Amino acid sequence: MRIVEVLDQTHQKDFLDIARTIYKDDSNYACPLDAEIEGIFDPKENSFFKHGEAGRWILQNDEGKVIGRIAAFINTNKAFSFDQPTGGCGFFECVNDKKAAFLLFDTAKEWLTVRGMEAMDGPVNFGENDNHWGLLVDGFMPQGYGMPYHQKYYKVFFEEYGFKVFFEQYSYHLDLKKPFPERFWKIAEWVAKKPGFTFEHFSYAKSEKYIQDLIAIYNEAWKFHDNFSPIDPEDIRKMALDGKGVVEEEFIWFAYHEGNPIAFFVMMPDINQILIKMDGKFNFWSKLKFLYNLKKKAITRARISIMGVVPKYQRFGVESAIFWHMDKVMKRKPHYKEVELSWVGDFNPKMISIYESVGGVKMKTHYTYRLLFDPNKPFKRTPIIPLENRGSKAKEKKVVERGE
Repeated sequence: MRIVEVLDQTHQKDFLDIARTIYKDDSNYACPLDAEIEGIFDPKENSFFKHGEAGRWILQNDEGKVIGRIAAFINTNKAFSFDQPTGGCGFFECVNDKKAAFLLFDTAKEWLTVRGMEAMDGPVNFGENDNHWGLLVDGFMPQGYGMPYHQKYYKVFFEEYGFKVFFEQYSYHLDLKKPFPERFWKIAEWVAKKPGFTFEHFSYAKSEKYIQDLIAIYNEAWKFHDNFSPIDPEDIRKMALDGKGVVEEEFIWFAYHEGNPIAFFVMMPDINQILIKMDGKFNFWSKLKFLYNLKKKAITRARISIMGVVPKYQRFGVESAIFWHMDKVMKRKPHYKEVELSWVGDFNPKMISIYESVGGVKMKTHYTYRLLFDPNKPFKRTPIIPLENRGSKAKEKKVVERGE
């Protein structure tokens, strides 16, 4: 077997095509767009190259056939904030051959070690954690857009190599044909109509205002969390521009208290329901196919990708009030039958409670693993932040640590 670094167009194509080969007989797999994956490894497209670097490789067998791939990356804004400098690996795909899988893991580990890393998370993305993050271990069904799909045997590869679960990620499903619990609606309506609180949805006509509001909320809501880094406004502007024509303006909501932004909620149509028919291509004909399916309302599922609330308001039920407004929107769009609430970490009991309170059912589980290069060092899982300890910098430091 031979490891080959991806440095030219031929090997870029090999890197993309091996995923199509691995899943060619799996009807649940929706191949991400080639352009999206290539954009992650393009410094002109991915702002994480401003504070990091990435490498990627394919694996060939003795006959020269591609049988696997992996990528490795370092985000210098976060790498040195852990007990040990930590990089990441991702976009792992491999035939059912442990020796081949371990050679791919070795390659990523060696690349990170040379650059001063002492641990490796995986499978993760060279970007924000709302996309391409975690290994699917339960719920082998069609995934929401951005949520990765994997072969069942990958779990054995990661764990036998020495990776341990750093945190678990859960995706809940909400059947829109079933009514929300009555008690939930009473609380949600009371908060939604409370004096001083206002709610409005995104519009492209005022996109810059909402982008700035989202950034303000995000930076305030996450600034006391471990490994926080401020969000890049250009990333948000690019996402808004790329999503034009697909984004439902009434699926993105903002909450304000006395005019100040305090919460945001982002839900997107699950375009995987169309992409699953396109095999990762977005040429002229596939664009026509995409637009045709979009117009005929082929998308029946939406995915909640992120929600943020300023700590001061995290006990006010703002999330419930947003759901109250969203319910009215969904009743005007009856072709949507289901919402995926993803993903929530096992370290976030408050959000898990909210998902369950609206009737969400846990359907999928992904693992984010961590490998310590020195196995003698103590392994710690992502700490759980107790509900009563949220809301201030001092209190955020009081966390529950979990051993291996």
